[in-house]
Amino acid sequence: MRLGVLDVGSNTVHLLVVDAQRGGHPTPATSIKSELRLAEHLDARGALTDAGTSSLLKAVVAARDSAADLGCDDMIAFATSALRDASNSAAVLGRVRSETGVALEVLPGEDEARYTFLAVRRWYGWSAGRLLCLDIGGGSLELAAGRDEHPAAAASLPLGAGRLTREWFSADPPSRREIEALREKVDADLAPVARELRRVGEPDLTVGTSKTFRSLARLTGAAPSGAGPRARRVLTHQGLRQLGSFISRMSSGDLAELEGVSPSRAHQLVAGAVVAEAAMRALKITELDICPWALREGVIFRRLDTLDGSTRGDRSAQDAPPSLGPLTPEQARCSG
Repeated sequence: MRLGVLDVGSNTVHLLVVDAQRGGHPTPATSIKSELRLAEHLDARGALTDAGTSSLLKAVVAARDSAADLGCDDMIAFATSALRDASNSAAVLGRVRSETGVALEVLPGEDEARYTFLAVRRWYGWSAGRLLCLDIGGGSLELAAGRDEHPAAAASLPLGAGRLTREWFSADPPSRREIEALREKVDADLAPVARELRRVGEPDLTVGTSKTFRSLARLTGAAPSGAGPRARRVLTHQGLRQLGSFISRMSSGDLAELEGVSPSRAHQLVAGAVVAEAAMRALKITELDICPWALREGVIFRRLDTLDGSTRGDRSAQDAPPSLGPLTPEQARCSG
């Protein structure tokens, strides 16, 4: 089948179209992105503004039409932290559905971590052993660990690179005092989660996903995107610490000139580096591999896994580890 996946994130609205079948490797056909920065359109009450909602509606309509033009048999549409945190998310979701016909689901943060973990497991396979997976987004940080397709432990923290940049930095580049204050906050938030993840056991492989980790790895010498998705890319803790000292003195304009850094996300890179370094330190990670698959691919695999004659249930709701609990039912995800 040709499947469209619409990911409404804190920074972008991203439509990924793949040709996929159950048990097969999803082949990307088209990728279309719109830079909306929805998280920056929340007002003082935490509600998505009229302007932000209007931009979202236009982006969803464009994605819907593109998916139809590209011959998609189905389109999965979901949103992450920007809409998850919006105080008026239910109203916004209602407008999206009534005005575009697209049923946009809000994924709980823990489900984000679990879908991403699934994608990482499928990429590396069973031979990778026990996995530890980290994903830094615009609004949140997801972490998961385990030896199966379902993580034994998963967590989501409001430590996204964009969120922290807005809430903790007032200068460009940020002052040393602001960076140190942010580091203390991130360390405190990570401590209990790190203890829980370490109880799962020593990982055989630690993996980072997301644009933030890819950019940091590229700046420390990893292969460029032109080398293809199967080129091994590694980020070391030592290299990250050295890089953090360097980029923390650069303005976002200067960072945008660096290879591997998206101009639209350059202003978030320092906060992202602080979170990445703190997470690696808290979890005693010396190096991690960069995985090209993440949340969108995990959503694709879960959709394909449920093509067993019934689309009402999600098998993962029955076979997740008891200690973790089932994935949030679709009805709850749609409610906002």
